[in-house]
Amino acid sequence: MIRASWFAATAAGLALATPAAAQDFAIANATVATGDGSAPIERATVVVRGGRIAAAGPGVAVPPGMQVLDGTGTWVTPGLFMPLTQLGLWDVEAVGESNDISASKSRFGAAIDVAPAINYASQHIAVTRGGGITRATIRPGTGKSIFAGQGAVIDLGADPQPIVRARAFQYVVLGEAGAEIAGGSRTAAFLEFEEALREASDFASGRWDAESAHLTRADAEALGVVVTGRQKLYIRVERAADIRAVIALKQRYPRLDLVIVGASEGWLAAEALAASGIPVIADPLDNLPATFEQLGATQSNVGRMVAAGVKVALGSFSGGTNGHPRNAAQFAGNLVALQKLPGANGLSWGQALAAITSVPAEIAGYGGQFGVLKPGAAGDLVVWDGDPLEVGSAPVQVFVEGVQQPLDNHQTRLRERYRDLDESDLPKAYDW
Repeated sequence: MIRASWFAATAAGLALATPAAAQDFAIANATVATGDGSAPIERATVVVRGGRIAAAGPGVAVPPGMQVLDGTGTWVTPGLFMPLTQLGLWDVEAVGESNDISASKSRFGAAIDVAPAINYASQHIAVTRGGGITRATIRPGTGKSIFAGQGAVIDLGADPQPIVRARAFQYVVLGEAGAEIAGGSRTAAFLEFEEALREASDFASGRWDAESAHLTRADAEALGVVVTGRQKLYIRVERAADIRAVIALKQRYPRLDLVIVGASEGWLAAEALAASGIPVIADPLDNLPATFEQLGATQSNVGRMVAAGVKVALGSFSGGTNGHPRNAAQFAGNLVALQKLPGANGLSWGQALAAITSVPAEIAGYGGQFGVLKPGAAGDLVVWDGDPLEVGSAPVQVFVEGVQQPLDNHQTRLRERYRDLDESDLPKAYDW
């Protein structure tokens, strides 16, 4: 076995394969968290072969001749999986020409597919990769329809093929936002929603009448795979009454594969959610009633839902400064700290890491494939210089399917450029 100092090693120094090829290696003597909800394991080993996890845990035997990296002092976790971002859909949010989040002037809604617009070279993706995120689901924004369109699952590797699965789910907005789009009332939004499902059911069964339909043919076709359960349906609602209305919808359309997004008042309907089996993607920091539908918001929301048996992932980080996906580990750590407050409900360390790794992968339909360090899973892993849920820790290496990824980006280059604060130097842009 070949040993090398982790922090001193580079891709070339480790004699690893070219950046485009998967690398066979082991990391030994690290603190390893497998992402399945269990506590981290000290002095453990992770083996990656052929782009897949071959083994992870204490006492793991390393195959003869395999490169071994000394992980002493480091933590190894699965790559983080971030649900519901808008990475790659915009460069400068306020510049319309660079913003493909929503299509407010389009006559299509449900049929819109974000995959062709995702820019793999976006600096937002590079910055997020540097924060330890290796997979994400990308959602569209709403235009003039409550149906925003079809989201995609991507990897954040530095290559021109980010799409893992296009048209992975349909995204619809109800609640206050949906009411405003549909005509000013939740009644109109739910009527529009159910009418669309009825027309989609007709389309799927060959009974659709284009002349009397409200949906375009493209939208009806897109929703046809939703009502038959072949495509997941993500519904954004916040208040408890709306959550219960979505749960009731499952009774009328039992084949729907539902995911609830937002759920600021989810704790008030936690038992009903758990009984329904519908998973939730929630913002872990919702703590104040920013809108009337969030009057019951509390930072204990996630902890209370998990305690009731609801499958909850931390997400809804669109990509802006306050909700950037790279903050996911910090927000998960906040829920661990919440456990120490009297009367509050947070998560254990293992539960918090799972909420940003294995649970979002399961919700997206990739349970056991992403977000875990277990044999057969993708070789997506992150090496951290400390506890990943502590705000002072950072990734030192990131791998996607066994391929070592660059961590440099526009922000790191700016940091290096201005590390020297000698005021006698002109800005680099004027060095000519």
